[in-house]
Amino acid sequence: MNGRLFLKWVMILAGGMVAFTAWVPAPKLFHATTGKIHFRSDAPLEIIKASSDGLVGLLDTAKSEFSFKVAISSFQGFNSKTQREHFNENYMQTEKYPEASFKGKIIEDVEFTKNGSYAVRAKGMLNIHGVEKERIIKSTLNIKDNIFTLQSNFTVLLNDHNIPIPKVVYQKLANEIKVEVASTLQPR
Repeated sequence: MNGRLFLKWVMILAGGMVAFTAWVPAPKLFHATTGKIHFRSDAPLEIIKASSDGLVGLLDTAKSEFSFKVAISSFQGFNSKTQREHFNENYMQTEKYPEASFKGKIIEDVEFTKNGSYAVRAKGMLNIHGVEKERIIKSTLNIKDNIFTLQSNFTVLLNDHNIPIPKVVYQKLANEIKVEVASTLQPR
């Protein structure tokens, strides 16, 4: 092989390697590195608040599918230790139903590789207390340099998930619970 032909092949190979290394596919799986859920019950005689830093989740951007869950026992706060015990033992039956989850799909088309703020609707199955309920939950998805920040506010009706409110505490526990979710997701 003469010198010119050899040099030409080296240039083609080098150019191809530069092009190949410059093309890096966008990540498709993102996992929740931090996640917090806060809930509030505003009943006539009592306000109950608790939160958990134990939210975990996964988002597949290729399919716009997601899955999030939280261990019920991870909720802290409440007005007293007894109230937390009643929450876990009597209402949520944590030993029988240890997790709450939400799995589904983002309805809107989102350009996951482009920085910006997106109003999205997440459609899926919300499972609380062993009862699945189809929900569409509005959320805000902020994307900045392959880091996703997700925020959402919604309500959960206790009777939708067969969580009974005994008459004795009817004025202390609301049927409609306000929920706030905040999570940061990074490439997996």
